[in-house]
Amino acid sequence: MDIHDLIKSLKESNDGKIVMLVADGIGGLAQEPGGRTELETAKTPNLNALAKIGVQGLSIPIKPGITPGSGPGHLGLFGYEPLKYIIGRGALEAAGIGFSMTDNDVAIRCNFCTTDASGNITDRRAGRIPSDESAAVVQKLKVIKIPGVEVIVEPVKEHRFVVVFRGEGLGDAVADTDPQKTGVPVMEPKVHAGVKCAASEKTAKIAKEFHDQAVKILASEPKANNHTMRGFAKKPHMPSYEELYGLKAACIAVYPMYKGLASFAGMTLVGNAATLDEEIDILEKEWKNYDFFFVHFKYTDSRGEDGNFDEKVKMIEQFDKIIPRVAALKPACLVVTGDHSTPATMASHSFHPVPTLIVSDLARTDAKDEYSERAAVLGGLGQFEAMYIMPMAMAHAGKLGKFGA
Repeated sequence: MDIHDLIKSLKESNDGKIVMLVADGIGGLAQEPGGRTELETAKTPNLNALAKIGVQGLSIPIKPGITPGSGPGHLGLFGYEPLKYIIGRGALEAAGIGFSMTDNDVAIRCNFCTTDASGNITDRRAGRIPSDESAAVVQKLKVIKIPGVEVIVEPVKEHRFVVVFRGEGLGDAVADTDPQKTGVPVMEPKVHAGVKCAASEKTAKIAKEFHDQAVKILASEPKANNHTMRGFAKKPHMPSYEELYGLKAACIAVYPMYKGLASFAGMTLVGNAATLDEEIDILEKEWKNYDFFFVHFKYTDSRGEDGNFDEKVKMIEQFDKIIPRVAALKPACLVVTGDHSTPATMASHSFHPVPTLIVSDLARTDAKDEYSERAAVLGGLGQFEAMYIMPMAMAHAGKLGKFGA
């Protein structure tokens, strides 16, 4: 019996609500040895007040030492074994904009980028081109035609767009073309090293043809004159929150990829928020309609990826300000966590465990009076894999029965 079978056999229904507040990439690092992380530097009186009545620990997104992407990081939070349920970024982006994939599709999340006269990347995100400008550029790419396959191109947000190849015999074992650094050219799409897959070879050739046509079309663009391709993915199949936990679940997020993740987990996408305050407006409005709410805040992560320590501190402080509104709803269990750490000093995701806080009338408090990495490492939850957050949330909400006689 695996953990999902166990939860399904023990789940119980009551009127209690569960809220999972995810500050993406909230974990960090000090700027100098012995210093304070972004979370420890930020003024977070409301999170600290929760810490006094809750219990915290450090969640490990995948396995010790493994740096997670956003997809597996969130799947762990949702209680899915991230090494078993692997969803490519392309499928997540497609689902996040409401695109319905078929079993004959391969979706790719693409980033506009800027390249110089030599073809070397000078900006991996095309200056984070605004969404309205990006959508106009995406429209130009819709003319691309490739024999034997249908090509679908849709805007996502800012510098991101989705390409879907639809046709028979396509595979998704194709490596990203983003070199993850500037000063070098966009990489050629190729099947993952060591993989022999004719279907994926076919997809790689189609992707190269798409890129070659796109570069010609984009040549006159001042910012988005090239693009990278990431997360080649076919449609995933996984059990829903209703099936696993008996929960009617809602997702409140701004960025499409996280909506896509929630959609594959069977959550209902509610509202159309553009800011964190608007997300909490939706939470309050929908409070009576769902048992579980996933609320996502992106900008702690993006400021970390930008390498901007001070701005990440400000985003954490912004996140802290909405805590009283959530607490006022009196959820049976409130979880505050992140999908991974994104230290500004590394300007990237990292392998570091994530401070995770549970607040519930059933919580065994651990005498910690702040929510932080230092407090979490000594907290009552200890260190644990993130996929166990959902069972703990269920238990703290009184939704799990006893195992065995």
